[in-house]
Amino acid sequence: MSTDAQQQWKAWREERTGAVSAPYGPLSLTGTHWLADHPDRRIPAVPGEWREEGETVLLTAAAPDGLTVDGRPLDGEVRLTPDGGPGTARVAHGGRRLLVLRREGLWAVRVFDPDAAARRAFAGIDVFDHDERWVLPGRFRPYDSARTVTVENADGRERGLGLAGELAFDLAGEEHTLRVATEADGSLWAVFADGTSGTSSYRFRFLRPPAPDARGRVTVDFNRALLPPCAFAEHFICPFPPPGNTLTVEVPAGERNSRTR
Repeated sequence: MSTDAQQQWKAWREERTGAVSAPYGPLSLTGTHWLADHPDRRIPAVPGEWREEGETVLLTAAAPDGLTVDGRPLDGEVRLTPDGGPGTARVAHGGRRLLVLRREGLWAVRVFDPDAAARRAFAGIDVFDHDERWVLPGRFRPYDSARTVTVENADGRERGLGLAGELAFDLAGEEHTLRVATEADGSLWAVFADGTSGTSSYRFRFLRPPAPDARGRVTVDFNRALLPPCAFAEHFICPFPPPGNTLTVEVPAGERNSRTR
């Protein structure tokens, strides 16, 4: 491995560990509460009344509840739309951030707590050694139109997973493919499993290649395979790999498991 590659690998690992262990990173998630499961409008251990109202969530609270919205105490009602992430969550309760989430028309509130037990117990991310043999030339083949498949999620429910095309690459002279989605910036996202899944690595992982060039060429670097958020906190709803995304070979590259003290 070249000095430049080693430095980039080390920097990526440090950045990734810092993001995971940040005060409002994935380790701090202590609950995902679907409003449909709480017809009384009360969420366990969260003050206020929360209810769906059209394209918004209506939150009602009194000053003694201790909720703040945009940094100001809430005493009355406020309409909320989905937050972009815990860093942009408008509602807080002390040090906790209460993120409003919408998935397939259903509303939820996520609780991020910097004092979460998982964050206190975190000791790092185990990874496979970097191996340049797992940096592969790839080819993105977009579908004629976007597709949606239904897959099981980590919380036991089935949800739609949007797919934009296939990512092809060669291993030992044989072509393999992963079904991928595209992000707003053109980069790709795959949920995959392989021969290491459930043994020497987590049961499935994410891969986020950069945007393909005009000819569909893209570098596939399995050294940067990621643990899904549900590897750090059980309250995430990560999708399982769609049909066709379980590789028949072992991929001993990238992140393996979250390590605790």
